[in-house]
Amino acid sequence: MAGDAREALLDRCVTFLKEGGFSRLSLREIASGTGTSHRMLIYHFGSRDGLLAEVVGRVEAEQRAALVSLATGTDDPLEVSRRFWRRLADPALAPAERLFFEIYAHALFDRSWTEPFRASVITAWAGPVEELFVQLGFDPPEARRRARLGLAAARGLLLDLLITGDRDVLDAAADLFAQLIMAPARP
Repeated sequence: MAGDAREALLDRCVTFLKEGGFSRLSLREIASGTGTSHRMLIYHFGSRDGLLAEVVGRVEAEQRAALVSLATGTDDPLEVSRRFWRRLADPALAPAERLFFEIYAHALFDRSWTEPFRASVITAWAGPVEELFVQLGFDPPEARRRARLGLAAARGLLLDLLITGDRDVLDAAADLFAQLIMAPARP
């Protein structure tokens, strides 16, 4: 029962923090915004940092699960790439994506609570993307390079979109990138 209460509270915290971020919020303000007390947040998550680490884990897991579902029903790598970009570029995901980049910025400064994020932000994504490239016929070293390039490019395009809103230009750029990264490897 306590696990269910914790998960429900985490759901509310994720929703609340997606809307407005967290950098300027105290634990009491997060509690107020989620309809609970700061003591309940401490009970379930140990600290503000513990809560933020759990939020990070949840948001990242949701996005990785979505990536897996995008490859369903097609074996066309360009179509998978286009589906992935359309999902990333969906305005409904913008609050979660802003939260992702806010956390990323804190991770750059080695905030202790971002340790799980730093440990997984590349590796948890690179493995599945690398596997996809291997399935497409690229040898493992080439698949590894393309996976890392793909992650970096997708995050850069997404950050650009969130800042500029230049959807048409960035949709075209994402499509061009998909064509380039799927091109056969040069000998």
